Amino acid sequence: MNPLLPSPSELFRTVLTVSELNNMTRRLLESSWPLLWIKGEISNLKCYPSGHWYFSLKDTDAQVRCVIFSHKNRYLGWEPKDGIQAEVLATVTLYEPRGDFQLNVESIRRAGLGELFEAFEKLKAKLELAGLFDPATKKALPAFPRQIGIVTSPETAALHDVLTTLRRRMPSIPVIIYPAPVQGKTAAAGIAQAIQAANRRSECDVLILCRGGGSIEDLWAFNEEVVANAIAASAIPLVSGIGHEIDFTIADFVADRRAPTPTAAAEMVSRDRQELNQHINGQQLRLHRALRNLIERTMQRLDILSHRLIYPGDRIRQQMLQLQHLSDRLYKTCGYQLDKKQWRLLELQQRIVARRPDLDRFEQQLQQTDLRFRNGYMQYFAIRELQLQHARTLLAQLNPQSVLERGYSITYTQAGTIVSDSQQLRADERIQVKFAHGSCDARVDDTTDF
Repeated sequence: MNPLLPSPSELFRTVLTVSELNNMTRRLLESSWPLLWIKGEISNLKCYPSGHWYFSLKDTDAQVRCVIFSHKNRYLGWEPKDGIQAEVLATVTLYEPRGDFQLNVESIRRAGLGELFEAFEKLKAKLELAGLFDPATKKALPAFPRQIGIVTSPETAALHDVLTTLRRRMPSIPVIIYPAPVQGKTAAAGIAQAIQAANRRSECDVLILCRGGGSIEDLWAFNEEVVANAIAASAIPLVSGIGHEIDFTIADFVADRRAPTPTAAAEMVSRDRQELNQHINGQQLRLHRALRNLIERTMQRLDILSHRLIYPGDRIRQQMLQLQHLSDRLYKTCGYQLDKKQWRLLELQQRIVARRPDLDRFEQQLQQTDLRFRNGYMQYFAIRELQLQHARTLLAQLNPQSVLERGYSITYTQAGTIVSDSQQLRADERIQVKFAHGSCDARVDDTTDF
C-alpha cells in the first residue's frame, strides 16, 4: 500500500473532488517512478515567449506530452525540431489543472549520444573531485597584456573573428598563434601540446583557446582529460571561447575564464582602445581641472597672505594708532565714570541735606522738655512730701504706743489675743496687761458688762 494514499476502505467511504483525485494521482506517479530515460520522436514542438518548450514524444504505438522549462533548456547545445529522435531524462507526473499525463524533462539529448553524455558527466565529476574547477585556483587576467597567444586551428573562422576583434579594440598588442587541430581524433593531444608549448616559450601574458560552433561530436576534443590537465597546468591565464553561448565543454570549467563565444574571449582579454582613450581623456581633463583649481586656490591664498604681510614700521604705526585709540577710549571711559560718580555724590548730598534734622529746634525743645520735667519732678516730690507728712501724722495718731503714753493699756489672753470685750474673759483666768512702758500678769476676779 502506498503511504501517500488512504486505505481502500477509506477511499470507498470518501467522495473525492476532481482536484483531490488529480493531486493524489500526481503524488502517486512522482513517488512511484524515479527519473527515467525515455526515447522517442519529437513532434508538435512549441517554444513559448517564456522560454518553456512543450512537445510530444512518440513512437509507432503511443505518445506522451512533455515539457522542459527555460532554466533547464537554456544551455542545450542543439536545437530540437519535429521529427528528430531524442532521449529525455524526465519525471513522470500529472498536470493537475487539465488532468494530463506528462513528462517533466530534466535533460534532452539526441538519440545515440547517450554514451558521449555519460562520458562527459563522468569526466566532469572526476575533474571536479580533483579540484580542477575550484574557483580558488583560477588565475586573474592581466589588465593590459603585452602579448596575446591564441591556441586554435589557422583555418577556423573563429580565428578570423578573434583577430578582427583584437585589431579593432587594441591593434598595438602583438598576437602569437599556436596552431592546433580543433576537431578529430588527434585534436585533443594537439591542443594539449600547443598549450604546453605556449607555457614553455612564455611569450604571452594570456592565452585564448577558441573554436567555432558545432555539434557535440565536433567539440568533443575539448572534453578530453588531456586538454583539461594541460589547461589546469598552464601558468599563463587561459580564456576559453568555444562554440556558442549554449555550448559547454570540460575546457570551459577548467579555464580561468569562460567566454560565450570566441569574439567575447577576444574582448575579455583586451581593452577597448576607444574606451581607454575616453578614459585617459577623462582622466586628463579631471587632472587638468584639479591642477587648475589647485593653482587658482594657491594664487588666492598667496593674495590673502600678501595682504597680511605688512612692513614692520607700518605694523608699529598701526599698533601705535590702535594704542592711542585705546588710550582715548580709556580716558573717555574714566571721565564718563568719574562724572557719573560725581553726579551720584551730589545727588546723595542733596538727599542728606534734604533729610538732615533741625538740631537747634530739637535742642530748644529738649531744654524746654528738661525744664518742664524738672518743674514737674519738683512739684511731684513736694506733693509727695506733703502726703508723707500727713501720713506720718495719721500714723502717729493711730500708733498704739501713743495711746499707751496717755495712760491706756492693752490686755492679752493667755493665747495672745487682744481683749476688747469683758465677755472674752472668765473668772480666775490669767491675763497679761501691757503698758506704755512694761507689762504685768494679772488674774480676773470678776467681769462686768456696761
